[in-house]
Amino acid sequence: MSERPVLVVNADDFGLTTGVCRGVLDAHAEGVVTSTSALVVAPAFRRHASALAASGIGVGLHVALVGEDPPLLGAREVPSLVDRRGALAPTWRHLVARAARGAVDPDDVRREAEAQLAVLRSAGIAPTHVDSHQNVHIWPAVARPLLALAVDHHVPGVRVPRSRRWTASGVGVRVLGARLRAAVRGHGLLTTDAAAGLDEAGTWDETSLVAAVHRLAADGGPAELATHPGADPDPERDRYRWGYRWADELDALCRPGLREAVDRCGFVLGDFGDLSPASGA
Repeated sequence: MSERPVLVVNADDFGLTTGVCRGVLDAHAEGVVTSTSALVVAPAFRRHASALAASGIGVGLHVALVGEDPPLLGAREVPSLVDRRGALAPTWRHLVARAARGAVDPDDVRREAEAQLAVLRSAGIAPTHVDSHQNVHIWPAVARPLLALAVDHHVPGVRVPRSRRWTASGVGVRVLGARLRAAVRGHGLLTTDAAAGLDEAGTWDETSLVAAVHRLAADGGPAELATHPGADPDPERDRYRWGYRWADELDALCRPGLREAVDRCGFVLGDFGDLSPASGA
């Protein structure tokens, strides 16, 4: 294990589309991406799972409890997660509103997450970490069953999102993120000491990525840089109206200047499985 701090450069949403899958694998082969979070409910995951398993990239489970794609389980199995049509809440705001009312059953969260984990493992992938689509696991009612899942299924790491913003949502992320980090530590799981990418989701370029690496290095310790690369053309992506600049992020992640910044700041690239137990201690 290197004494240099680990930088996990994670590409979210593997499986969303063919272009996103290609972008993640290209950013690993040609750039600095060392880790991805797999969205197994998304349409392209099964088509590209074998390439993912063969790539050598660290893979986490991107638990989907919100979003455009349906859950693996039906309404009778996870009634508190879906509407009358069996659809998940469209965004984190909708799910958090339900959770705040006590209307999200942690057992439903656990059942759906276990079904998604089984898909990942059936592809021959041993996950390095757990996180969630739109980072809803920062909410305690979601975090508790997912942390228990990680412990029971021997998944070593958990993402802890951070925000630098002083907006209401940014302060909420700071408070809930600190609680999540303490819970991760209490369960004996691994995480990073710092992270970037929540505030910047879908907007990275080379300049902002290099600046983020320098900020993370100044914070000290292991860190995560969350990104969203994707290759063009990608007509499948039209159904996801997020406004992300996937191709720009892919280009930035493969720039030699970014790799030079990682080296200059004293990081070693790795995935969540490369973190030491002291991370988050």
